[in-house]
This record gives sequence, structure tokens and C-alpha cells, in this order.
Amino acid sequence: MKLSLIALIVALGHSCRQTPKGGSTNENKKPKTQVAGTFGDDLFFLKVHSDIVTLQTGEGLVAVSPALQGRVMTSSAKGMEGKSYGWINKAHYESKDTLPQINVYGGEERFWLGPEGGQYSFFFKKDVDFTYENWYTPRLIDVEPFEIKEQTPDQVSFEKTATLTNYSGFRFDFKIERKVNVLSKKEISDALGISMPEGIHSVGYRTTNTLTNIGNEDWKKETGLPSIWLLGMLKHSETTTVVIPYTQGNEAELGSIVNDDYFGKVPSDRLVVTDKAIFFKGDGKQRGKIGLSPQRAKNIMGSYDAMDKALTIVTYNKPKGVTDYVNSKWELQEEPYKGDVINSYNDGPSEPGAKPLGPFYELESSSPAAALKKGESITHIQSTYHFEGNETCLNQIAEQLLGVSLNEITKIFKQK
Repeated sequence: MKLSLIALIVALGHSCRQTPKGGSTNENKKPKTQVAGTFGDDLFFLKVHSDIVTLQTGEGLVAVSPALQGRVMTSSAKGMEGKSYGWINKAHYESKDTLPQINVYGGEERFWLGPEGGQYSFFFKKDVDFTYENWYTPRLIDVEPFEIKEQTPDQVSFEKTATLTNYSGFRFDFKIERKVNVLSKKEISDALGISMPEGIHSVGYRTTNTLTNIGNEDWKKETGLPSIWLLGMLKHSETTTVVIPYTQGNEAELGSIVNDDYFGKVPSDRLVVTDKAIFFKGDGKQRGKIGLSPQRAKNIMGSYDAMDKALTIVTYNKPKGVTDYVNSKWELQEEPYKGDVINSYNDGPSEPGAKPLGPFYELESSSPAAALKKGESITHIQSTYHFEGNETCLNQIAEQLLGVSLNEITKIFKQK
């Protein structure tokens, strides 16, 4: 029998020990050069084009853009010289264009509002057809800045008061509050319930996003409900695989395991469902999107890049027993509150010969539909963690959090 990847690593003498107290000795090491693909290089580029807030704890660095809704643009687990995780559309920054439909600046976690499609959409004007020509991202969540309210070396908070009218003509007056925290290694360990191995570099950040009804009317299902929607554009590779654990059970009771028909059905060589998890290619080669319903979704998802030996974990607060999530399909909907809780998107050409948006891949989560009375609020919290280093150590984290081994992840599509 062939040795598994992990067994082979162990056989070669690599071990996974716990980090001694005191942390890394090179926490504040400065980059010698600006190497393409590093956090330092991306940060330098961003600062040329916009004001950027940099948060830090130890080796963990996070770049945040106040001009783009407090968007997390990118992060690093190894200081300035570390891998830059967020996909940044440098060509769009350099063009200095402001496009009418959407301005794809990138960024590994951005604040949006759902639903995108349907009779309660924020992206289509009243009574127009649901076609790309009629689709417009609200400027609020595309190009408008959020005001900084408070800032420290490891966190920054923002506020925005705004008004949006949905497809059905209902006006929403609301306040948005968003806070971004970079997390220490202890905070990462405590939040995930893991022991941080010595052979691992890490960065983690949490965003706390609150939406408050400041208008004179209650928000009701009959006139449409918004949701907080967090999307992350991450750098892809040929070996990136998205991993989403799910709640098992009878389809007659829980519904289908995964929705995979957003842009046409995802082929079986790019999407595999096992009794442990859903595996989806994040290689930036073919456009596709999947989603999980509240009955199937857990509060965690992730990805693994075998080329860079980088494991990403995303968690979020998922209220128990809540099943009303907005539906973003581009149609007049019979069930506007039967939407997905989490999604993953893989970018690629929309048709043969066309250029991709990036390419990149996305991990996304949504809050429940916000049926808020006057003065009430809803809060959606999402945390993103990146781990790099020894594969034995990474495997321990993957098995504990995602329920699958690195060996399973890296071999899943080789078997197709």
C-alpha cells in the first residue's frame, strides 16, 4: 500500500509541535524588496492609488480600504514578504475609470447587500427585465467610502448612513456599522478551538457588520427584506480546492445538498460531493458558482492551495433554526426567502474566447433576511483565517475544522 501524503511527511521526519510562548522572533521584520505577489508589493500599489489602513498583530497584516466600504483588500500571514491573499484588480485602479454597472477593484472581503435578483432586488430598477444590461451595483456598495469612527493598531471601525430603494419600490433608510479586527495567534486558537502548531504562520481577521433600520417604517416580507452579504475575492491557483462541510440527511427533509446551477450546471470534474464535504475547483479556469441552503450549510467553509501549502478557513455566525434567506436569482421568484447561506464562485471566461473578470475565486456568506422593526438591528460576523507551513500541521487543522485531510483534498479531482 502506498504511503499517504501525511504518512510520507511523518516518515521523512517532519513533526508538528506547539508554538512556545512568546511567538515568532521575526514579527516585525521589514521586507528587503517588493516582490510581486507579496503583501508588501500589493500594499505599496494600493497606497499609490488610495488611502489604506494597515492593521497588524505579530506577523499578521491586513490592509483595509475606507474608500471602498471598509473593504479588506488583502492580508498576509508572514509579514510584508508573505503571500498576499486578496485578489486586486490593478488594471482597474490604473485605468482610473468609474464604470456604471460595477467597479471590480477586488479585495478579499467586501460588504454588500442582498438580494441581487428578484422582485426585492437592489440591483435592478422597478419593472425592468432581469438582464445584464439592466443590472447595476448600487454605488453605496461599489464606490462610496465609509467614514472611519475609531482606529487602533489592530482594529478599525466604520459607519455609513444611506438610503436604497428596491425593485418593488420600497425605500430602506439604514445605518451600516462595520468593524475589522486583526486577531492574535491566541485569539485565532481560541476562536477556532485549536492549538496553534509551531510550524505554522497565520493571519486571522474578524469583521462585525451591523445593519440598523433608521426609517419610519418596519421592514416586512411583503415589501422585501435586505441581507448583509460578505464576499471575498481570493487569489486562485491551479491547485486551489474549495471545501465545504455540510449537514447530512434525507433530501426529502433537507433539500438538495448543493445548488450548482447559477451559471449553468457545474460539471462533475469540477464539483464532487462526498459523505464528508463538497469539493469545488477554485482554479480560475471556468466560471461557476455553488450555494448551500440554511438546512445544509454549517458555519464554516475553506480552501486549500496545494501549490503554496496554504489553508484558508472562513467562519460566520449562523443563527439556529432560521431559514429565511434572500433569494438572489435573476427572475421574479415564487420563493424570495429560499436563498442560500454560503456560496463559492470560481471565475473564468463567461463564454469561449471571452476574458475572465480576474480570474479569482470567492468564498461568501450571508445573514438571514433582516425583518427589522424601526430602530432594530441585525449583525453578521465573518472571520477569515489563512495558515501556511508544514503540511503535517496544516493537516491537523484541516481535519479538525473541515473534517477532511489534505490527502483527500489534493486527490479528489485527480480521481475524476
